[in-house]
Amino acid sequence: MSESQSAAPIGSLRTLWPFLRKHPGLLAGWLIALACANLATLGMPVTFRVMIDQGFAQGGGEAINQTFLMVLAVTGTLALTSSAHYYFISMLGERVVADLRERLYAHLIGMDAAFHDRNRSGDLVSRLIADSELLRVVIGLTMSSALRGSLTVLGSFVMLFVTSPRLAAYALLGIPLTVIPIVLSGERLAQVSRSTQDRIADTNTLAAETLGAVRTVQAHSREPFERGRFVEALTTAIFSARHRIRLQAVVMFLGISLIFSAFTIVLWVGAHDVVAGRMTGGTLGQFLFYAVIGGSSVGSLAEVWNEVQRAAGGMGRISELLAESPAIRAPAHPTALPAPVRGALNFDKVTFHYPQNPEQAALSDFTLHVRPGETVALVGPSGAGKSTLFSLLLRFHDPTCGTVSIDGVDIRALDPRALREAIGLVPQQPTIFAASAKVNVLYGRLDATDADVHQALGAAHAVEFIDALPKGLDTELGERGARLSGGQQQRIAIARALLKNAPILLLDEATSALDAQSEHAVQQALETLMRGRTTLVIAHRLATVLKADRIVVMDHGRIVAEGTHAQLLAEGGLYAELARLQFLD
Repeated sequence: MSESQSAAPIGSLRTLWPFLRKHPGLLAGWLIALACANLATLGMPVTFRVMIDQGFAQGGGEAINQTFLMVLAVTGTLALTSSAHYYFISMLGERVVADLRERLYAHLIGMDAAFHDRNRSGDLVSRLIADSELLRVVIGLTMSSALRGSLTVLGSFVMLFVTSPRLAAYALLGIPLTVIPIVLSGERLAQVSRSTQDRIADTNTLAAETLGAVRTVQAHSREPFERGRFVEALTTAIFSARHRIRLQAVVMFLGISLIFSAFTIVLWVGAHDVVAGRMTGGTLGQFLFYAVIGGSSVGSLAEVWNEVQRAAGGMGRISELLAESPAIRAPAHPTALPAPVRGALNFDKVTFHYPQNPEQAALSDFTLHVRPGETVALVGPSGAGKSTLFSLLLRFHDPTCGTVSIDGVDIRALDPRALREAIGLVPQQPTIFAASAKVNVLYGRLDATDADVHQALGAAHAVEFIDALPKGLDTELGERGARLSGGQQQRIAIARALLKNAPILLLDEATSALDAQSEHAVQQALETLMRGRTTLVIAHRLATVLKADRIVVMDHGRIVAEGTHAQLLAEGGLYAELARLQFLD
């Protein structure tokens, strides 16, 4: 376990302070209500002393009435301030966790592709939801209990000395006995709590992965297998939690038993003082009341300390993410693309290694110049580097060596958002969000009008099946577009690219999921879309390569041949073999 993972809880929870101070009204209301509630709590023993010594001892009905009215006033104040305290701290917890989740979510979607390649999405979601939910409980309950308990302990011991300095001095000797086991167990508890959160994240990751591929699971009849894997993950998480709970229980037992044992001995001394006439029964009752309040607060602080350690594990996991910085970011003074963008693409002596596979080059000394408005088909076996070109052009990664430029401007000098606004993408497996059809198309251009959306859908030959949906454009498409066929999903993605109307197009065989009839219609739409725009297309079909201005054949991250379909067939080699296997069947 790293040093950061076993750090003191205050160190990791300090990250919460910027989120707390964003809500000064709630913070001030909480602290004021907390102070008033503590004062009311500390006033209770005084009212009971007055009730015993002045009410009962004097035996007068009026004295009893007055003392009981005083008790009711104090308890009413305690009830009011406690409810106000609960309201303010609960709302503060909700606001802080919402702010934390917003910042973490914005941070995660802004991280580069290399970060997401090395982190499981299920683990990131677990940190975003489960760990931050743990912090909501900590702020709304644990943090409040910690501060209230600390103030109560401090106030109780002050009042113990005011009530009986002699007995309070004896009580003070028992405090180290309570604190020592809590302090000694702190670091170990933080480590165990972090491990528990990691195991919970593993369980969440497994569930998210399986539910995301539930059709594959069912198609292979692997429900019992996946259930077994999930049960195994749950068992591991429970084992880790049991270890944490056992340690917390031991700390709580030691804290409560030691403090109350110490107070029992002190009260034994006090009882002899009452018999000897050195103090009144009411004074001993007041001392007893303060001892109970202080002792129970110390015991609760032991439990709170356990929860703080647990929260430190969750906050440590969140802090690790917030400490990450993307490798791909906008320069301090980004260069603007020429207006209008012509679309000249240049890959000059580009070498690139994926971070997760540094030994093997995805592209090696790769050079390709694409003229404005030219359509270039990229052909090659799997692993040739075709998709890598798209990733570099979108600046999901930066090349290890060499440069990628648009209209003569190195894309590393551009703001990545401005760069990507100039590029339209239609992937082979489109992403359809669990939203309406309209929202999915509008993803291409958020400020588009309804007329623009209908025009894009018409050009993508998607109007017919959209109109057939129960609510038309307002129909929810389901997770990953579950209500649409593969071809329909592809046409939604094409409509999205048509709506974006970017000067540069990246098409990963945009018609590969369509039947022959739909392919012909969409090919016509794509021809209209591609006209006058620079287009790179990863080609798997003969119709695509025949319409390209140039075909670039790639293998092992290099260009092995260029030319038209007829020229490359005549040359033989890799293209002729690919054409025989992929195109001419």
